[in-house]
Amino acid sequence: MRSMPHWRFAMLPFALWIWLLGNWAAAQHSVPGNDSFQFVMLGDRTGETVAGVYERVLQQAAADNPAFVVSVGDSIQGFSDATAETEWRGFQQILAPYRRFPLYLTAGNHDIWSARSEALFRKNAGHLAHYSFDYSQAHFTILNTSRSDSLSPQEFEFLQTDLEAHKDQPVKFIVSHRPSWLVDAMFQNPGARLHQMAKKYGVQYVVAGHIHQMLEVELEGVRYVSIGSAGGHLRGSEQYRDGWFFGYGLVRVRGQAIDVHIKELKPPLGQGRVTELKDWQKAGGGH
Repeated sequence: MRSMPHWRFAMLPFALWIWLLGNWAAAQHSVPGNDSFQFVMLGDRTGETVAGVYERVLQQAAADNPAFVVSVGDSIQGFSDATAETEWRGFQQILAPYRRFPLYLTAGNHDIWSARSEALFRKNAGHLAHYSFDYSQAHFTILNTSRSDSLSPQEFEFLQTDLEAHKDQPVKFIVSHRPSWLVDAMFQNPGARLHQMAKKYGVQYVVAGHIHQMLEVELEGVRYVSIGSAGGHLRGSEQYRDGWFFGYGLVRVRGQAIDVHIKELKPPLGQGRVTELKDWQKAGGGH
């Protein structure tokens, strides 16, 4: 789109000038050639939290200057209605230096366990426990698995309605806290309901957290990703090679191409290794 000559702007009433400028800026956001951006995917902050890790993850991720951040959940330790509000205040204080980056929270089991905790999540997240948003050519559907290991009928209904309403978006992500898809993906089950829906609507990535382990499984072109820990304790072997480390994902979107790099924390909480998502691919339980 060509820029409007400055002399024409000068002849317009101020209110109309503002309206035109706003619409011109919105158009620039969607024109071809302006569809490249990057964002950060954060894993769990809590679940036997390791002190100081989340703060370091935010600091390192901010240096990448993402357009926004998507968290897969477990932002507070939770499980107590009496202390939840105080925990959310503490979480907001941690975020304070990074307000310039929009943060999209997913509801984790440590975030919602009761009606009171759900109200606090909605207050602090600024949206319902399930919701969706667009950024340029990408659409993100955020599901609520805070109280169940599997997707409820209500979540499937929301997902179906949301994907249908945004079917024309060429890039799509589904995000939840619990990896309800893990067994089906690992055993390459193409008949799973979530997978069938993802295939139908051209979803490229299905992302979750909860298990604190970095892994990726591909099934019929859909990439299922468990993002590693951003502060929750390391489990299993606690070995980097097995996906147990502190870090985050940096996702670069260019048109319909998506590149994901997994960035380990730098010393002393890691060795600063950077890998591609395919380096964490698992199939049938093997590495």
